[in-house]
Amino acid sequence: MAEEEDGPKYVFTTENQEVKDSSRGYTGKALAQYPQGDSYFGYFIDGIREGRGLYRYASNGEKYDGEWKANFKDGIGRMTYAKAGEYHGFWEHGRRHGEGIFTYSNGDVYSGWWKFGNKEGTGTYTFKATGMKLFGQWKDSSITTGRWIYPNGMYYEGGFKNNKPDG
Repeated sequence: MAEEEDGPKYVFTTENQEVKDSSRGYTGKALAQYPQGDSYFGYFIDGIREGRGLYRYASNGEKYDGEWKANFKDGIGRMTYAKAGEYHGFWEHGRRHGEGIFTYSNGDVYSGWWKFGNKEGTGTYTFKATGMKLFGQWKDSSITTGRWIYPNGMYYEGGFKNNKPDG
């Protein structure tokens, strides 16, 4: 059992540099360092991540800088993903939800509406390599109706089936 006691621990440091082993009941700004190596620096209300904060994921280098509510990403924030790219926009209960822009690592960009983590509603997906665009209505991250616009201005307008540009 000695190995468990010597392993990584949760460390909570308040803005007054008081070190605790729990955030319970704390309100204010603090740094939480989690056993798996993740860290959060920002605001807490009664020990819960609430307000502005920066969360860093140790396993992959990803980070989220933005608003929190009840320990979830909620409000406006920016998530930098290790391999996929970066999302800047609205969050609700930990998922992309509302208006936002996702810039993929290959330079493609989706700008539009999200619902519970999926592209949903009006949006535009721009392919960096070709300059082509998909503009229209999205559901479950697929475009359903709209325009496929070529760089020269020509376009197809109508319905689409199973079109998920980013897989």
